[in-house]
Amino acid sequence: MIRSSNPLAQEPRYELIARVLRDNIHSGTLPDGFVLLEGPIAAVMQTSRMPVQTALRQLLDEGLVHRFDGRGYLVGRGGNGIVPLRRDIRDFDLTIPPLVDDALQTRNTWRHVYDEVEEEVASCQIFGEFRIVETELAEHLGVSRTVVRDVLARLQERGLIRKSPTSHWIAGPLTARTVREKFELRGIIEPAALRLAAPHIRYAEVEAFLDRIGHDPTITPEELGDALLEHCIAQAPNTALVEMIRSNRLLLSAVDRALIRLGLPRDEDTIEQYQTLFDLISRHPIDSACEYLRDHLSITARRYLARMKIVAVIPKAGAFAPYLSPQ
Repeated sequence: MIRSSNPLAQEPRYELIARVLRDNIHSGTLPDGFVLLEGPIAAVMQTSRMPVQTALRQLLDEGLVHRFDGRGYLVGRGGNGIVPLRRDIRDFDLTIPPLVDDALQTRNTWRHVYDEVEEEVASCQIFGEFRIVETELAEHLGVSRTVVRDVLARLQERGLIRKSPTSHWIAGPLTARTVREKFELRGIIEPAALRLAAPHIRYAEVEAFLDRIGHDPTITPEELGDALLEHCIAQAPNTALVEMIRSNRLLLSAVDRALIRLGLPRDEDTIEQYQTLFDLISRHPIDSACEYLRDHLSITARRYLARMKIVAVIPKAGAFAPYLSPQ
């Protein structure tokens, strides 16, 4: 294997993104009050949202950005009456050093296309079983078969696809039994992790999200679920348990995003439940919060199955990615 001569090639992607944003904040290119959003940053950096999320949390910890009553982060420290500045980040002509740009664009090529494939593969499973055709996937993405195999290996590792007895890659179907089992597992391990995490939770962040629920009409159940995971559950000092939780949630989260894209409305009842849960956590009665989380997951499982039934009757012939072949 030929190793890159770029000294930044082995740095985590979120570190590279944080470096670019940090330098442009220090230089004044990104002014105080500018609203940093994950999607536009990911597009500029040609990466997925996950490392952008981590980079923004890192800048939050450093005091270079802060939360506000809206989506994203504001550049600068809070409490100074900063007015949100909403513009396209491309308008500011970010300075991205050549070594950083090279490291972002050439390392782990499969990461550039993974999120797109994950969403398409998860979405199709609501409608049955599909075969993934490698050659058509490579043509669809405009990448090599090597990159495609890296993507498929990652999807298999995360439990989104499997190999058939004839060595074909298969996705789905997502059955009611699969959903129930995943939620049953969540009901066992997530409250346990929350209890372990209690001494390590950053309660100021929980209170900030609690306040945001009451003021931000655009907030989604998925965003609140991610916040619960990152700010609370993932603080548990047991990395194996946290990784198990992430893996178990993956398919459910991806399918939930697919349901929203297919036109299902925002689930207001679930948002209210998250509001109650964050309130319990912020007040520190952790046993009550854990019991409420268990009940919340049981209720969410029933709603999830009901939403799947609604979408399953929608005719979707011809609407799938070309590399997905119905079986």
